[in-house]
Amino acid sequence: MTRHHQPRSGSVAFSPRKRASKQSPRIKSWPNVEETGLLGFAGYKVGMTHVMMNDNRKNSPTEGMEISTPVTVLEVPPVVVMGIRAYEKTTYGLKTMIDIMASDLSEDLRRKIPLPEEYDTDSNLNKLNENIDKVFDIRVLIHTNPKATSVPKKKPEIIECGLGGATVAEKLEYATSVLGTEINAADVFSDGEHVDSIAITKGKGFQGPVKRWGIRIQYGKAARSSKGRHVGSLGPWSPERTMWTVPQAGQMGYHKRTEYNKQILKIADASEADAVNPEGGFVKYGLVKNNYVLVKGSLPGPSKRLVILRKAFRPHGKHNDAPEISYISTASKQGV
Repeated sequence: MTRHHQPRSGSVAFSPRKRASKQSPRIKSWPNVEETGLLGFAGYKVGMTHVMMNDNRKNSPTEGMEISTPVTVLEVPPVVVMGIRAYEKTTYGLKTMIDIMASDLSEDLRRKIPLPEEYDTDSNLNKLNENIDKVFDIRVLIHTNPKATSVPKKKPEIIECGLGGATVAEKLEYATSVLGTEINAADVFSDGEHVDSIAITKGKGFQGPVKRWGIRIQYGKAARSSKGRHVGSLGPWSPERTMWTVPQAGQMGYHKRTEYNKQILKIADASEADAVNPEGGFVKYGLVKNNYVLVKGSLPGPSKRLVILRKAFRPHGKHNDAPEISYISTASKQGV
């Protein structure tokens, strides 16, 4: 009798598949960029549509032709640089050395954190400049402005964002110059640039092993219990325990995920919002009121979810020229 081996089903690369701790993702790694500026930006996922554009990819079968491409719309109102964070290197890794807050912060921030009544920003900056030799890295704290969008919330998100720069002194000089000011997406990214998208995916709740891991449905005698939607074996007699690699039921979705090298097709300001708003607005979102970004393809998460765009961590260096967009679909999405 010939025995047939079937490889296990489902990738274990993302294990353990538990719920994300927060809806706004935390970015732990930033690329090394010598040009000064923010390395990331935050926006809210609006929905999807499609555009007609000229295919400028070299050696593509449709090169030079007009093609239809699905795009995701992100509403990206200006973010505010609310603070500077300095890190020092210790035997236990990077530790926060000092946080310097800007003056005249938005009152909406009180919904998120307690704001100091009296704070001397200049004296703390002088203290940081005196100890610049101990600083290993400089990052900034930015907060979003959801009130400027169609997202039904007032509480802003606070995000730590990396900075580009050749030296710590350059990063600190730039951070000081933009402290307390607004920054637009066009100041960070450009049309045609490739970026990484980080977001929390759609939550799907508690699911069985067939949907969660993609295992086959049992047939014959094995299918008489639980309609066959169970794993064939929980493991061997020895070792006498269930391995973590065995596909089992549990949480599916609502995980932090990073998608690399998503291309920005267009960055537009609020005056061009009508060019992308469909009849009746986007489903479960409404109308785009502020600056927006068109990203080629899909992005993680449902509508209204915060999505962070980061400078490409491992750029492939291909097709960085912005394609010419001739048409953006504004047909109603209500019946989709």
